[in-house]
Amino acid sequence: MCRNIRMLFNFDPPVTDDEIRAASLQFVRKISGFNKPSKANEQAFNEAVEGVMRVSATLLHSLETTAEPKNREEEAAKARARNALRFQS
Repeated sequence: MCRNIRMLFNFDPPVTDDEIRAASLQFVRKISGFNKPSKANEQAFNEAVEGVMRVSATLLHSLETTAEPKNREEEAAKARARNALRFQS
């Protein structure tokens, strides 16, 4: 359920609003237990996603580091290699 919640800070190119929204949506899904909320809960669910997205964007744009930005493709390749070892049969 949380596959889109991953580190978003210090990448080149920088994080996009879509990536922040995807992680926020997964976070709200996880803590609410809803993959898709009912009509009665839809507004509260969507407001929570937007709130988490705003706070996350503020955090990510406020953080500072002296480390070089990570390359997205290299990090994705490392993650695939880790998963191949982890899930090999």
